[in-house]
Amino acid sequence: MSMHPHQPGSGQAGGPAGTRDPFPSQANPSWMGRVEPEYYRPAPGANAAPLPPLGPPPAGLAGRRSTGLLALTVGGAALVFLSLFLVVPFLLANTGVGGFMVGLVLSLIPLSAVLLAVYLIDRWEPEPKRLLLFAFTWGAAVSIAVTLLIQPFFALTFQFSDVADFRTFMATVQAPVLEEFAKSLGLLLILLLARKHFDGPVDGVVFAFTIAGGFAFTENILYFGRAIAESANPGTDLAQVFLLRGVMSPFAHAIFTGTTGLIMGFAARRWHSGASVLAFAIGLIPAMLLHNRWNSMGTGFLAEYILIQVPIFVLAVVGIILLRVAENRLTRQRLMEYSAAGWFSPAEVELLATPRGRRTALQRAAGYNRRPQMKAFLHSATRLAFTRQRILSGRDVRLHQLEEQQQLQRILALRGAVAG
Repeated sequence: MSMHPHQPGSGQAGGPAGTRDPFPSQANPSWMGRVEPEYYRPAPGANAAPLPPLGPPPAGLAGRRSTGLLALTVGGAALVFLSLFLVVPFLLANTGVGGFMVGLVLSLIPLSAVLLAVYLIDRWEPEPKRLLLFAFTWGAAVSIAVTLLIQPFFALTFQFSDVADFRTFMATVQAPVLEEFAKSLGLLLILLLARKHFDGPVDGVVFAFTIAGGFAFTENILYFGRAIAESANPGTDLAQVFLLRGVMSPFAHAIFTGTTGLIMGFAARRWHSGASVLAFAIGLIPAMLLHNRWNSMGTGFLAEYILIQVPIFVLAVVGIILLRVAENRLTRQRLMEYSAAGWFSPAEVELLATPRGRRTALQRAAGYNRRPQMKAFLHSATRLAFTRQRILSGRDVRLHQLEEQQQLQRILALRGAVAG
């Protein structure tokens, strides 16, 4: 793998950023992240001299970005801390100390399955760990607290004939509406305050799965613990509840909220706050319907599970695979545009932007003790491709061009580290 920029060939898009070349036919390699012709611009050309300065971004833009991420981190930590004073006593009151501890341990099993899925989905362009931590703690604490605070007022707006009617309402109406709203509120905050890291459907699914995993983790503590605290046959009842929630449906909440994240991720491509809020409202509809359908399964549970829920799960898996394929193609195309500008050779792009190429690059680097450096190089190249996608969206172009310059310089530094 060459470790030096390549000079662009004749007729390639290697001019300065901001000039307009004819819109290349391959600029939109997939249905994800499409670029309008009027926003297209060539990648900056590679040369031995430092990249020319673009000047500062529009006044206050970069400040709002950093302030938003800080507010999300600090505000999220404060909300989680306050939520624990409501959530933990609620759990202990319903499970007892023994039930709480058993439920906590058992809940780690389905949680591990969800987090493993998040890891696999997120490997191509990993999200910042602090945002994933925010998403998880929002789901595990804040969304639970929001649900507990709102549900008494929500129930007062309806009339019930008996206790059974009330319980049906709680399961099929209240839970889908309030829980999906509370979980997805965290998605909206990430999109509005940290939109740099939430710019597509894959990001939406990753954050939604993480939030839903946290929510299901806390909810499972309640269900597992209560099976012990309130049952005359705790072993049998706990096994039944664990089979249902820990084995048959560990991804139920993830799929519900994942539909909201998917829709919000497509809206994030437009980089518009109004579109984000609208997508939040629209995305809640399929999440609530799926949640309602799951909670409405009764005496024919097994048949509905096989005929409805299993196909929904398979469809979700296929959808995620298609998203990953589209994301890979988009990464390859954007890096090919940098290749045309002289930053990479076409062979390097194949190593950087295809799963097989990445495995090959990591294996080669491991042979001379440079695997960590190569891994950083791969991640940096992917971030560069997604930064270019944001430039081509036509919004906040100057800020993203500054980020592009920084990442190109980092690419040069990482080349040296990989070469040793």
